[in-house]
Amino acid sequence: MNVLILGSGVIGTSIAYYAAKAGHSVTVLERQSAPAMETSFANAGEVSPGYSAPWAGPGVPVKAIKWLLMQHSPLVIKPMLDPAMWLWGLAMLANCNQRSYEVNKARMVRLAEYSRDQLKALRAATGIQYDHREQGTLQLFRTQKQLDGTANDVAVLQQSGVPYQLLDRDGCITHEPALARVRDKFVGGLRLPGDETGDCFLFTQRLAELAKQAGATFRFGVDIQGLDGNRSGVRGVRTAQGPFSADRTVVCLGSYSPALVRPLGIRLPVYPVKGFSITVPITDASGAPESTVMDETFKVAVTRLGDRIRVGGTAQLSGFDLTLNAGRRDTLDHVVTDLFPAGGDVNQATFWTGLRPMTPDGTPVIGDTPVPGLMLATGHGTLGWTMAAGTGRVMADLLSGKTAEVDMEGLTIERYA
Repeated sequence: MNVLILGSGVIGTSIAYYAAKAGHSVTVLERQSAPAMETSFANAGEVSPGYSAPWAGPGVPVKAIKWLLMQHSPLVIKPMLDPAMWLWGLAMLANCNQRSYEVNKARMVRLAEYSRDQLKALRAATGIQYDHREQGTLQLFRTQKQLDGTANDVAVLQQSGVPYQLLDRDGCITHEPALARVRDKFVGGLRLPGDETGDCFLFTQRLAELAKQAGATFRFGVDIQGLDGNRSGVRGVRTAQGPFSADRTVVCLGSYSPALVRPLGIRLPVYPVKGFSITVPITDASGAPESTVMDETFKVAVTRLGDRIRVGGTAQLSGFDLTLNAGRRDTLDHVVTDLFPAGGDVNQATFWTGLRPMTPDGTPVIGDTPVPGLMLATGHGTLGWTMAAGTGRVMADLLSGKTAEVDMEGLTIERYA
C-alpha cells in the first residue's frame, strides 16, 4: 500500500518505521529540515506508562486556581479571543470527575504499557541507542497531603497491573541518592519501576535512519497546503512542491492537525499546550538524578540524559505562540536547583519551548476516521514519547488490515462523534 505520513516527529517517524517494516511504500512529508525539530526536540525525556494520566481529574479546577496564584506556577493562561481554546477548556472541565478520570487514565495506561513493550522489542531488534535508562520514575511529594492523595492513581495502577511502590523519605533516597542532600524538602514518593527515560530527539533521528533502511522516503522542507479530497475520500495532499498521492494519508501534525482535517467536517479537539524545558550539563554526577524525578508541587520533571539533566514542565495556554518566557525558565531553574543543587550548572543551560497537542480527556486520537483513506495519530499531549512505539505498531497493523494488538476502544475519533 502507498502510505503518506504527514509529520516526522516521534509519532510520525515511529509509524513510518513500522509501516515500512510491514512492507508498505512509505513517504514522510515534513516542513522542517530534519526529523524531531519541533515538539519532539527537547521534551522531558520520560517514557512513563505508569505516570500516564489525564490532566482532567477530580479537584483539578480548584487546584488550577491555586496554581495560577503560585510564584512558580505549573499553569499559565494567557487570555485570548480564541474560541478553540475556550471550547477545549470547557471540554476539559467536563472531564474533571472521578468516573471520566478512571476511564481516561485506563485508556492511556493501556496504550502506554503496550508502547513500552514495543519499545523494548524495538531496542532488542535494532540496538538503537538514545541515552536510555531503565530505572523508573519517582513522583516526589513535598507535603503529606500530596502523599495521602495518591489513592485514585494507585487504584488505577492496581487495576491495570502496573507495578508501583509507595515510599517514605528514606525509600526515595535509596533510589535517588542525591536527594539525601535535600531530605527536608519532601516527605515521600510514588515510584513506578517499569518506567524508562531517554532522549526523544536522538531516538527519532536514529529511528528515521532505520525507517529509510527499511524503504521509507523522507521529504523535508515540504509545506502542506491541504488534503486532496473530500468527505467521500482522501487521495493525498497538496503542497507548495506539488501534489502527493497515496492510498492512505496519516495525519501526525500534532497541534496543527485540527486545521488540516476541519474542511472535511472532522472536529478534532486537539489544542496546543505550551511546555518548556532546560537542558543542563552535569557538573557533579553524584548530585544529579539517576532517572526521572517528577516534582508533584510544580509539575516539573527532572531527568538524567547521559551527561545532561533535562528539566521540563509548565502548561501554558497561549495558542501557537512560541516565545520563550523568562518566568517559565525561572520555575525550571528553581526546581532543579532546589532538588539537585550540586548536579549541574543552570547558567550553562539551553532553554526551549514546544507545543504539546492535547485532547481535553488526555487520550490521543489514533486510527481510522469516517473519511476513507484518512487516518489520525495525534493528541498525545505530554506522552508522545511514551506512546510512540505503540502508536507506530498499532497504525502499521491497521494499515496492513490486521486487528491491533491493543484494544482500540476509546482511542479513535469515534469517541467524539
